[in-house]
Amino acid sequence: MSNIDVFKSGLTAFEARDSKKVDDTFSADMVFAGPVPQPIGKQAFVGLQSALIAAIPDWKFNPSDFKEEGDKVTAKVHISGTQTAALSLPALGIVSFAATGKHVQLPYEQLTATVKDGKLTRLESDNAKGGGVAGVLAQIGAPVPAH
Repeated sequence: MSNIDVFKSGLTAFEARDSKKVDDTFSADMVFAGPVPQPIGKQAFVGLQSALIAAIPDWKFNPSDFKEEGDKVTAKVHISGTQTAALSLPALGIVSFAATGKHVQLPYEQLTATVKDGKLTRLESDNAKGGGVAGVLAQIGAPVPAH
């Protein structure tokens, strides 16, 4: 399996809500950085992503332009979906934000993944303006925490 295939598999696993595949694809010491105040580990990242997808069940990363160079893979993502369930992100002070039915369409963001031994060990976003979790919250009208 190529590093691009590993990266695609991780994104697809989240979209499909396949927690076993997510666990198998991301290394135990995986780090996510970019649109968060400080890098976070696998458990926090999986919890954050799972909460977003629970509230936005048709969540799509819409990845394109994959490039592989050594253990690094880059791709553009254009996240979209509709918030049809309550959003709960207690770590950000959002206990329950009611479903709005609003469609989210974030700007293109560049993701860079590091793949080692067939697992994603690092995922980093370029933190595009209007993207990331803050972009999702702004588009559905939820409070956006200050960094």
